[in-house]
Amino acid sequence: MTATIQFVDTPDGPFGIIADEEGRVLSSGWTADPEALVARLTPSLRPATLEVGTVAAADAVHAYYAGDIHAIDDVVVVQRGGEFHMRGWEKLREIEPGSPLTYQEFAAALDRPSAVRAAASACARNAPALFVPCHRVLRSDGSMGGFAWGVEVKRSLLAREAA
Repeated sequence: MTATIQFVDTPDGPFGIIADEEGRVLSSGWTADPEALVARLTPSLRPATLEVGTVAAADAVHAYYAGDIHAIDDVVVVQRGGEFHMRGWEKLREIEPGSPLTYQEFAAALDRPSAVRAAASACARNAPALFVPCHRVLRSDGSMGGFAWGVEVKRSLLAREAA
């Protein structure tokens, strides 16, 4: 498979997007390094080649940073994983901007309140960052927790969505 890669300048730094031939986002994040985006992908979704081009999801990124925090909601993504991770990624897209959950609340929303580590794993393995907003999950004490693209980016996104 050949995929398209595009980089967008954002206030949080360069944002890369890899999309498949149908325009579905496979991987995205705050980096200018194509290999960092490819490395986030499960092997079965890794493209054979990347071509620099334009992806439709870039428009949603521009709109999000211009203040339309719901612009990312309808971007189509593709992920592969076990049943729990797939449900987790779907549930992440249901978290309202400005209303982050704790990892415990996220696990409970997945009907597995004791599976906090597994819920955190769904966040950590999320390849299409921003479009599947794993940044909306925090530690139980309200602190940021981890984020593949840096805690400062996570803090910035949450502040933007709380405004």
